[in-house]
Amino acid sequence: MAPNIATNTAVSLDELLDFVRPRHHAILLTRRSDGSPQGSPLTCGVDDSGRIVVSTYPERAKTRNARRDPRVSLIVLSDDWDGPWVQIDGTAEVIDTPDSVEPLVEYYRNIAGEHPDWDEYRAAMLKQGKSIIRVEPERWGPVATGGFPARLASDD
Repeated sequence: MAPNIATNTAVSLDELLDFVRPRHHAILLTRRSDGSPQGSPLTCGVDDSGRIVVSTYPERAKTRNARRDPRVSLIVLSDDWDGPWVQIDGTAEVIDTPDSVEPLVEYYRNIAGEHPDWDEYRAAMLKQGKSIIRVEPERWGPVATGGFPARLASDD
């Protein structure tokens, strides 16, 4: 049996966003006040302006950290553990209620489609005090898959 060989595929911004849109599992990396990394597994999407978006609450560590230091990274994963993934570095913007409500509607639409009652959804977002983090992609690695190094591909 031939080994599974790791891949790294450089992509344009449009190709990156096409890769991320159907994938909603990610780890957001922010910086604690002491500069050490803090990782948060979460659900993400892509908004109509090409930003990676995350629904959250203002008291969460990721939200506080992104507000203090907007330099963040996201590792977007495939549903399949061995599937392709990519790291995206960018600048975060935190938006709180009431200004977050319409961006949260866009977030929901882009991930899950239409809600059965948008008025109810908007009221729930206000009641919960939801925030949204929007990350403008500035740099990204190749879309990668795990596996053996290419030097192990030959049967020699």
